[in-house]
Amino acid sequence: MIRAFRILAANPLSLIGFILVALIVFAAVFAPWIAPYPTHNGAVVDFMNNNRPPSARNWMGTDLVGRDIFSRILYAYQISLGLGLVVLAIAPPVGTIVGLLAGYMGGWVETVLMRIVDVFLSIPPLVLAIAMMGVLEPTLTNAMLAVTVMWWPWYARLVYSIARSEREEGYVLAAEVIGASTFHIAFREILPNCLPAILTKMTLDMGFVIIIASSLSFLGLGVQPPTPDLGSMVADGSRYLPDSWWLTVFPGLAILLIVFGFNLLGDGLREILGVDE
Repeated sequence: MIRAFRILAANPLSLIGFILVALIVFAAVFAPWIAPYPTHNGAVVDFMNNNRPPSARNWMGTDLVGRDIFSRILYAYQISLGLGLVVLAIAPPVGTIVGLLAGYMGGWVETVLMRIVDVFLSIPPLVLAIAMMGVLEPTLTNAMLAVTVMWWPWYARLVYSIARSEREEGYVLAAEVIGASTFHIAFREILPNCLPAILTKMTLDMGFVIIIASSLSFLGLGVQPPTPDLGSMVADGSRYLPDSWWLTVFPGLAILLIVFGFNLLGDGLREILGVDE
């Protein structure tokens, strides 16, 4: 642990990413206590203060119905981080199992599983998510489902490439000689060697998941009003540029910060775990 912090601290950009992610997570978790107007995360209107520019009272201004943008961004971070955590709690295990079985077992199992993976990878991720959301009700749960369906094949491909190279290593051959089961070899011998790459990819993917989720909301296919979401906030404000610039600029910067932070942190984690580019 001490070595990990030393490596992280030695890389200024990775340290910046860690600090950014830590601050955003802290702000999201404690949003009810940090937000100046915690009730503005829902169906609240204040037409006496609508569409106000940034000021001492409202640091990032107010939206078209008078809600504080800073408060809504803090609650939107809760939605974005929660969605990312759910997607990355489901997609990597599914993809890892598929990749391990295909990479180690080979033969017809490899052919069938990897052709299924190729079918999913042949469709652009955002197009696949939009297609799913086009036939499903635009809710947070369905948005999570759409993003998860498009994300697991990337982990399958990553683990497959590692498992395929590892299955000829001496420790795998030794386990086969002593009669170890396929499950033991795949999940107890090969999987630990895949974990550094998986963890690094998960950290980097957190930002990309948030971008895809925000894109769906921007198109009206994700989180629905009045629930605050960074993508929908950008979409709502884009119609009033450049006069009411704060409606779009601050939610856009919020997306930039969280994606930038996770990307920098992922680069630092790659160095700590010794994962090759």
